[in-house]
Amino acid sequence: MLERFKVPEKDRVYVQEEKMRHVTEEIFKHSGVQSEGARASTDVLMMNDLRGNESHGVSNGLRRYVAEYGEGTLNARPNFKIERETSTTALVDGDGALGTEVGPWAMEMAIEKASKHGMGAVSVHSTGHLAGCGYYAMQAAEADMVGHCMTAGGALQTIPTWGSKPVMGTNPIAYAAPAATMPPFLFDVATTQVANNKIGLSRRTGSTILPGWIATKDGEPILEEVPAPPVGEYHLLHIGGTRENGSHKGFGFAMMNEIICNGFTGLGPGPVTGSRHGGHFFMAYQIEAFTDLAKFKQDMDDLLKFIVAVPPSKGFNRVVYAGLLEAEEEAKRRKEGIPYHREVVEWFESYCAEAGIDCDLR
Repeated sequence: MLERFKVPEKDRVYVQEEKMRHVTEEIFKHSGVQSEGARASTDVLMMNDLRGNESHGVSNGLRRYVAEYGEGTLNARPNFKIERETSTTALVDGDGALGTEVGPWAMEMAIEKASKHGMGAVSVHSTGHLAGCGYYAMQAAEADMVGHCMTAGGALQTIPTWGSKPVMGTNPIAYAAPAATMPPFLFDVATTQVANNKIGLSRRTGSTILPGWIATKDGEPILEEVPAPPVGEYHLLHIGGTRENGSHKGFGFAMMNEIICNGFTGLGPGPVTGSRHGGHFFMAYQIEAFTDLAKFKQDMDDLLKFIVAVPPSKGFNRVVYAGLLEAEEEAKRRKEGIPYHREVVEWFESYCAEAGIDCDLR
């Protein structure tokens, strides 16, 4: 995550992982979620925080989910239903569950199918927010497979190339692959210039938005550095920002997310239906079905080591690959604690005081 999105030193409250994990799980259960679902959702959010992906951790996510449970938008006691199934595929009705509850379950199903048949793919509909895609792709990598995940929720946020009105959501995508000794490759990105949750982080930290990240409500790209605008006062731009810089590429990836996630689930096109909740797609590839696992992981080591050995250009200290900094951050945060914004910790303390939940975070 870029430095501009990180909590300023003066506002940091370092919290040990186990303390935040306990409180988060208790808040989920207070919202009516059963123990197994609470643990699953908590693990997704905590792993995002540990890896430095704070825009999709407890800071932004938990208060949103609590509100959605309270409004009845989310089902705290879902019953997942398999609507279609083959030896390698499945279509699942998430029954209104939070995406972080059904997501790990769906990827485990994909992994099980891949272990038997070489590949496994599971589409899921009728759920809430997935909290990014990286966690689920990593489930497969940790099982010595290649993992893939994408989602197409939250339509009408992003401006298509040459368009003046928003069409799709941020439509994130992730891939993960294991290595022998190097940290796994983990590529987890939105198909927009910046994830919408990071605009929220910018408002909290006071950082600015860089040129070409967002557009006005009329669809004009903002090509100067500006303060983070309020919710509803901007639209997002796809990767590239403008056609000259390749926004059609980001838009194309977002379209494929839309086609697979909402098309395969039968939800219909999000831009047309205007649904806040789209479909999710989880896929696992068994490496042994294609090549020798040990050789693949050694080849991954050779590739990743080659990349980090590339001489850095002027002004930079090193070359990295997707997943390396996250692995380093996770090791550091497990030891030193996770730096949360004081406002986030205050929200936890306030909520827990009203709910009667023990909250020893400081």
